Amino acid sequence: MLEITDLTAHYGPVQVLHGVSLTVPEQGAVGILGANGAGKTTTLRAISGAVRAAGSIRFEGRDIRGRKPHEVAALGIAHVPEGRGTLGNLTVKENLHVGAYLRKDRAGIQADIEHLLQLFPNLQERYTANASALSGGEQQMLAVGRAYMARPKLLLLDEASLGLAPSTAKTVYDAIRVLREETGVAMLLVEQNANLAFTIVDTATVLETGRSVLSGTSAELKGRDEIRKAYLGGS
Repeated sequence: MLEITDLTAHYGPVQVLHGVSLTVPEQGAVGILGANGAGKTTTLRAISGAVRAAGSIRFEGRDIRGRKPHEVAALGIAHVPEGRGTLGNLTVKENLHVGAYLRKDRAGIQADIEHLLQLFPNLQERYTANASALSGGEQQMLAVGRAYMARPKLLLLDEASLGLAPSTAKTVYDAIRVLREETGVAMLLVEQNANLAFTIVDTATVLETGRSVLSGTSAELKGRDEIRKAYLGGS
């Protein structure tokens, strides 16, 4: 579904990505692991059109590099950015409807909202509250929900557990796993908490200073000493 080859990107004169390559199969879930500054977020931003990049980004066989974010979204790619990205002056209800702005199936939109409120009961309780009044965990739930409302073919998730209590992070990831199982949406997931990432992803790529240095299945990577020590709390 998504194929990235030799992706490079700069912020001003500073090169951040140095030839990243990875593939996300249809209905697959792929993780991107790496330390801060490795280029994980920039990779997602390049896919969604928020950063100018060179190399190849192909989605469903077509080259999407250089397209604007709204054009990428219209192709079926939804991006949950680091830091939530909810619209603080809109209510939970309004945020969810914004996520569905390209859809015309009113009955389907309402059914999806009701399903999300079952997955995230906190949002049911805060349905008419502004997003700015939500806790960090509730805002992350809303960010995931808003992206789901687009019914994307590919979901880009950037640090969905960042800053969350362990119990809240588990709630968010349990819901993400359910949405994947129910809809078959493909996922490209950036996460420093590899233990959480490996509950969802089939394969993962490790980035170091903007380069792809290691790829494998979740089982293969969990079995490597350097991965256990760097990302899984092993010794």
